[in-house]
Parts: sequence; C-alpha cells; structure tokens
Amino acid sequence: MRLFRGLFYLHLLLIAVLVIFLTIRGFLSAGKDRRFHHLKWYAPLLSSIACGGATALAWQSITRCNPFWRSGVLVLVFSVIQSLYACWVNPRFEYATKVLSISMAPSPPSTGFVFLSVVSGTVYATFLVAGIGGATAIGTSIDTVFILVILLSLAWTMHVIRNIPHVTMARIVFLKFMCGIEFDTQVALLDTIRYLVGSICIGSVLAPVLGVIRGSARAMNLVAGDTDEFLFSCANCYSGVASTLVMYGNRWGFVHVGVCNKGFVQASGETWEMFKRAGLEPVINYDLTGSFCFLSGVAVGAICTLVAGSWALVIHKSYATEVSIYAFLIGYLICRIAMAWPQACVSAYYVAYSEDPQSVRFDSTTIRDCIDRIQRYRA
Repeated sequence: MRLFRGLFYLHLLLIAVLVIFLTIRGFLSAGKDRRFHHLKWYAPLLSSIACGGATALAWQSITRCNPFWRSGVLVLVFSVIQSLYACWVNPRFEYATKVLSISMAPSPPSTGFVFLSVVSGTVYATFLVAGIGGATAIGTSIDTVFILVILLSLAWTMHVIRNIPHVTMARIVFLKFMCGIEFDTQVALLDTIRYLVGSICIGSVLAPVLGVIRGSARAMNLVAGDTDEFLFSCANCYSGVASTLVMYGNRWGFVHVGVCNKGFVQASGETWEMFKRAGLEPVINYDLTGSFCFLSGVAVGAICTLVAGSWALVIHKSYATEVSIYAFLIGYLICRIAMAWPQACVSAYYVAYSEDPQSVRFDSTTIRDCIDRIQRYRA
C-alpha cells in the first residue's frame, strides 16, 4: 500500500512537470506557427468542463432528494441507448429505487466533501487539458504519446478522487447499519486521506479493469445462451475466468478498506466470499445502481460533448472531433465522482446485509424478497 501511494504521488509530480513543459512549449510556438489557435481550442473544452462539474453536482443532488425517479427521467431524455436499455430493465426499477432509498437514509446530510471532490476533479482536469492543448499545438508523434500518458493519468487520478469519498461514505453508512454509530464525516475523510490512499490507488486500477472484464463476460453469456455454436464456445470459460478475477478486485471491497483498514485485494476477496455465503451474487447482478451511476456519467459526458462540440463547430470545425472526445471523457469522470456517494451507500448496505442478514438495525426484507423472487424465477 505504501508502494502504490508513493507511486501515485510520484506520478502526480512527473505529470505536473510534463504538463507545465507542454503548456509553455505550446504557447511559445504560437508566435511561430499560426495553424493552431489556442483560444478556439481551449475555450469550448474549458467551458464544457465547467458545465460538467455543475451538472454532476446537480445530478447528485437530484439523486439524493428523489432517488431514480427524476434522475431516471433525465437519463431517458439524454440518451437513446439508455432509453432502449430502460425498456429491458424496467421490472427492476422498483427494487433499485427501494435499495437506493434505504441505503442513503443513514448518510449524513452534509455534501461538503462531495463538492470538494468534484471541484478537485474539475481543477485537475482543467490543468491536464492545458498540457493536452500544448501537445496538440506541436502535433509530433512523441506529442501523441504525451497525450496518451496524460489521459491515463487523468483516468487513474479521477478514480482515486472518486474512491476517496466512496470509502469515506461507505464507512459511515456501514457503521450506522451494523452498530448504530453516527460517525463524524470530517474524521472519516481525514482518516481515509491519511491511512487508506495506498489501498485506494490499488483499487482505482484493479476495480475498473476487472469490472469491465466481469461485465463483458455477463454480456457474452447473454448473447451465447444455450447454443452450441463454436463462436460462443469460450463464453463459459471466459465467465469462469471473470468470476475468479472478481475475487481480487471489486467495488464492494472498498467498504472493508474503509471499515477495517484492509488491503484492497484482501478486502475484495473476503467481501465476495461473504456475498456467496449470503446468496447475494445473483442479487448483485439484478441490482441497477451500478448501471444507473454509469449511465448518469454517460449522460453528463454527452452534455459536455454537446457544449464543446457545438461551440467548436461554430468557431473552428476541424477541432470539433477531438474536443468532443476529451469533453465526453472528462464529463463522464467528473459525474462518476459526484455519484460516488449513492454508490458507496448501496455497497455498504449489501456488505452489512452479507455480514448479518437477520439484523434488526436496518431493513433487510428488501434483499430477502429479491432473493426469493430470483429463486422463484429460476425454478
């Protein structure tokens, strides 16, 4: 954990030096090469980043005030794909709404640290955009490599910024569910920053990658079905590999990272074993909160794309494509930071249930009813 924490801070230092160098070099080249117009490239992208931060905070506030209903309407409005997806998952909305409402009930009313996280992500993205613009101004092959490095840094750092409030909130909600303890938000946040950044850095690498593998395995199984075609013969094998890998990295492991100060890999394995014993694995697949947070990020990214792409088309058409791609990526990541709060609450709820399914401290009937429903459907 100390190694990863050191690597993370070292990477931030090196990226800062690289971005400053690229930015200065890009502006110095402006006087020699008039083909790149800094104002026309930066203005649409920076405005979309500000729009993404404001929209992400508004989206998170809507979710806290009225889970799923208002946010679901916005999702349906802003994405045709999400509309088609909603037709398939419509029967699950009632359960997802109950889970989100129950899990967020014990969370503290203050949203100050969520606001701070979104602002931190927005400022960091703005800083990196300066370096990307500087590299784009020169446009050599090595500058393309620099841009890829900066984008990788953006993804890792934004996941770390997102998972710090995730771990903090998961700890607060879990202790409330299991022990009835009201834990101070500021103390929990400071503990997370002081002692858990190493585990969070590891989890910010493993959880997204293994989550994509697990999601693709589920998609392959849905497509393959019970066919014997050679094209889908490896679906079960791939699913088995994904099921094994999820033991070494999943987002529910962040709960025990915060509560027990465990390493991310150990926490993920122990949490998944508890899920299996409690019969929660099919419920996890049935739940929509993870998909909801993902599609919320897609929607905010789409809004940022519209802002940046439309502006770029008006003032300099050739910049529209690349500016739109950067705007979507940044808008998506900023929204996922804002949605860390509800996702952490749901994770804490599931982990609390897996440790004590018969607890009277919180409503466990919703999960038990879902397990019974899934068993009846399979029968």
